[in-house]
Amino acid sequence: MELPVKNHIRGFWTLSPLLVFFLLYVVTSVVAGDFYKMPVPVAFVAASAWALVVCKPATLNRRIERFSAGAAHRNIMMMVWIFVLAGGFAGSAKFIGSVTATVDLTLAVLPANMLLAGLFLASCIISLSIGTSVGTIVALMPVAAGLAASSGSNLPLVAGIVVGGAFFGDNLSFISDTTIAATRTQGCLMRDKFMANFAIVLPAALLVLVAYVVLGLQYSSPVVPHAIDWVKVLPYLLVLVTALCGLNVMIVLMLGMVSTGLVALGSDSLTLLDWADSVGKGMTGMGELIIVTLLAGGMLELIRYNGGLQYIISHLTSRVRTRRGAEFSIACMVSLANFCTANNTVAIVTVGDIARRIAEKFGISAPRTASILDTFSCIVQGILPYGAQLLMGAALAGISALDIIPHLYYPMALAVSSIFFIIFRR
Repeated sequence: MELPVKNHIRGFWTLSPLLVFFLLYVVTSVVAGDFYKMPVPVAFVAASAWALVVCKPATLNRRIERFSAGAAHRNIMMMVWIFVLAGGFAGSAKFIGSVTATVDLTLAVLPANMLLAGLFLASCIISLSIGTSVGTIVALMPVAAGLAASSGSNLPLVAGIVVGGAFFGDNLSFISDTTIAATRTQGCLMRDKFMANFAIVLPAALLVLVAYVVLGLQYSSPVVPHAIDWVKVLPYLLVLVTALCGLNVMIVLMLGMVSTGLVALGSDSLTLLDWADSVGKGMTGMGELIIVTLLAGGMLELIRYNGGLQYIISHLTSRVRTRRGAEFSIACMVSLANFCTANNTVAIVTVGDIARRIAEKFGISAPRTASILDTFSCIVQGILPYGAQLLMGAALAGISALDIIPHLYYPMALAVSSIFFIIFRR
């Protein structure tokens, strides 16, 4: 049963569950000098418990109902199914040797000093083609992790390249959910929004590409130890091709798993039972990621239910006086909404109507407003340690999400470019 949305709590207490999470996870990890000391699920359980405490005056049962409704939201459940299928595909692809074969092929084709730049370009192109950052990360991260191991590259750096490039397309693609949400809420054409967005994105993308070319100069070409097994490369090629054709990411991952099963069936040294075991282990290996996603969904729903987003929006828009200030208020609104929802599309939809009214009052064009909404939501989503993209990337790379954040050069460059865009462009 859908519960009525009411603003029960104002001010600091509304957003305090987020503060509890960061204090427990980030501060504790920094003090301990180890980001693996504090388990992420434990930090989210504590923050969720605090959210239930400050969610008043509803009864405890209604608080739990609201928390559960947030955890079971269709967007959260969709991410859970993707995580399950991604784990199954990653486990089976590793089992049959697809990751190793694809890494060998990449090393044979691409010079080592272009690995970093090439990986960034591949991530940008794939995400632009399929319009989803999660799908791009699922497709590229296992191969990227293998390339890091083979070339001696820094694994968090390589993971950051894939995550950053994934948001290039998430921000620009005509079929991206964020683009659709931004243009629809502002009532403008996708083409016009793309042109406004491209002026912001291009300087950041070129700067980061040059940085990756320079960083790649330190790597020498590793020797591919054996002949490339083309049959084992096919599952990854199938995933990339079907993703580029625009198939749903869940169908893409199912096809990928089936293809790894066919490769195992045709092998003399692999059995279907062992393949099934690898799929099962890959799926269960996503358990922590799924738990974190459910807890985050419930906690963030309680924040929204108690008026956290409304509190932020009202305070940001109360003192806007200039056009530049209006644009910054729109950027801050969607950023903080994203911070409280961990979903850039939801954040855009949440503040879209208010952003349009602010834009009309201060004479800001609809494409420019849509561009600001889309860009800043992607920036925040790209660096959010409890966002689906970083959680997925960290799980597939076998590292902490916080290990990746310092290496997210593209989202950081995009943030700088976007701020300059607001300050200096008329």
